[in-house]
Amino acid sequence: MTPPRVALVTGGAGGIGAAVVAALEAEGTRVAVLDRTETSLGELQVGADTTDPAQVRAAVDEVVARAGRLDVLVNCAGVATIAPALEIDLAGWERTVAVNLTGAFVVAQTVARHLAAHGGGRIVTIASQAATVGLAGHVAYAASKAGLLGMTRTLALEWGPLGITVNTVSPTVVLTPLARPNWENPAGEALRAQIPVGRFAEPEEVAAAVVFLTGPGAAMVNGHDLVVDGGYTVR
Repeated sequence: MTPPRVALVTGGAGGIGAAVVAALEAEGTRVAVLDRTETSLGELQVGADTTDPAQVRAAVDEVVARAGRLDVLVNCAGVATIAPALEIDLAGWERTVAVNLTGAFVVAQTVARHLAAHGGGRIVTIASQAATVGLAGHVAYAASKAGLLGMTRTLALEWGPLGITVNTVSPTVVLTPLARPNWENPAGEALRAQIPVGRFAEPEEVAAAVVFLTGPGAAMVNGHDLVVDGGYTVR
């Protein structure tokens, strides 16, 4: 019997990451959660700062040692510093770019070295509609997420011949437990009115896109940004 796939999900302790963990486990994948927060999610749990290559290497090595293999990486770890571009401080900018962009690359590079040595695999990173359209107050966040799209296209080009596909998922506002209260106001109503389907996304809908991109039906999807935004960015 073929052993189950093993996936590593960063930021899997909550929000979109937790939904991805649940969705992957539901379809039979063993899931390792890499998060700085203690969590009961996932069969395997490791802690690391995704911007620290040494910590990431140790975490990936631990997952492989405990699970015996690694087939999938899902980069969900992310932060947002929300402030007007004239007011955001450099610390907020640097932290957002470090976690969202640099951290995603550090983990992807570390995992890809293992995948390349063992026949390939899948890498999916959570980007955002902010990578495609301008959102006021999101200058650092938008820059980091747009960077992910460029990074992903290059990784897809370089790593495709190694058997590794690399894609992104770009959601609109996602109603995670932490985010939901922030959008129950006039600003939320105004933004929802601009989405053709008339609502925000649920974490499970983003997770479903991730499951597709890591599954057998997406074997020829490489370097793609799968937008889950109800049509917001088609304008």
